[in-house]
Amino acid sequence: MSDQRRHPGGTAGYPVRKATLALLDAVMVRRRPLEEALDALPARLAPRDRSAAHRIAAAVLRRAGSLDAVLEPFLRREPPTEVRAALRAGAAELLLLGTPAHAAVAATVSVVPKAFAGLVNAVLRKVATEGPAALEGLDAERLDTPPWLWSAWHGAYGPAVRAIARAHRETPPLDLTLAPGAAAPEGATMLPTGTARLPAGTRVADLPGFAEGAFWVQDAAAALPARLLAARPGERVADLCAAPGGKTAQLAVAGARVVAVERDPKRLTRLKENLARLKLEADCIEADAATWSPGEAFDAILLDAPCTATGIIRRHPDIPHLKRAADVAPMAETQARLLAHAATLLKPGGRLVLATCSLQPEEGEAHLARAAGLGLAPDPIRAEELPGLEAALTPQGTLRTRPDLWGDRGGLDGFFAARFLKA
Repeated sequence: MSDQRRHPGGTAGYPVRKATLALLDAVMVRRRPLEEALDALPARLAPRDRSAAHRIAAAVLRRAGSLDAVLEPFLRREPPTEVRAALRAGAAELLLLGTPAHAAVAATVSVVPKAFAGLVNAVLRKVATEGPAALEGLDAERLDTPPWLWSAWHGAYGPAVRAIARAHRETPPLDLTLAPGAAAPEGATMLPTGTARLPAGTRVADLPGFAEGAFWVQDAAAALPARLLAARPGERVADLCAAPGGKTAQLAVAGARVVAVERDPKRLTRLKENLARLKLEADCIEADAATWSPGEAFDAILLDAPCTATGIIRRHPDIPHLKRAADVAPMAETQARLLAHAATLLKPGGRLVLATCSLQPEEGEAHLARAAGLGLAPDPIRAEELPGLEAALTPQGTLRTRPDLWGDRGGLDGFFAARFLKA
């Protein structure tokens, strides 16, 4: 029997809202990644319902601060966690997603304990009438950004912090890297750096050419580090911390002999599956890149180091709810260890690109000083290597993309990348 028929009210949206609450509980209470929570939803949940629950939960995660500010005047006391989550989800549907009021209210009421049904019904009806004006008057950028991130970004980027926060409120487009000779899917816009961009909400698996390996999903900013490494045919190249494999694919397409290193066995399996779909080859190694000893030096190394991932919040709105200020220093130390070991794996005269998908300077620019002590000399990136993205080139010759860059084109993930030569 379906969830809908088991539920006494028989509300059509019950399975979707129940799944939404499960996702929000996983992220905001148990601090589990949203993708992991999606995988844990019941297998019987229809794909359409799974997608709808993801959409509602993502809207809540992006705008939780603003939604709480709208709800606050209508609550005399703090409701239980599950009820708070339901109110956030209902308010998101009403104010952000355009769900008709009668449907949003009835479906939300159906998933809360009976003792709170009256409260949820009354609050959401007030949100439906008074909420739009209240939302309009809020300082959404501040409310929807954790204070520690706001302070860090204001210190690093000044007034641009507002544009960064604003970019995080939008669902990003779908970016594709094309295989050699492949045509861009119908409706795609070609960006100056060579990425094909499709509207937000496009389902990649439905695009002609996906199964045949004509392209792979990769944000326009994420595609830059491998391009800056400029692997050449026949070179022996290491891709450290390689999963899910987009950069590995770029290096393989260039004709390099690629060794892809990934310590997580599940992520390594995903990398192999992606390469198989793309019909590309790489030597995939399960190992910790900080201690891996291949016994042979490399012509070039791409180190896309693990980080707090604060540069990819627009694609992963769970990140502000999972990360804390205390996470930055340990991640920076991990990156420093990886960089130090990577330097030992590089041939004299070899090239190394360090990249992180973080907006935190500790996980980017701070590594420049460390590299100098590892025998790595800066190899400045040139403006002509970043067509249309000259604003992302720093005075130090490094790459620094931000979510607000290319705002009129749909934005970018936040990345840092630096290129070095081994003395």
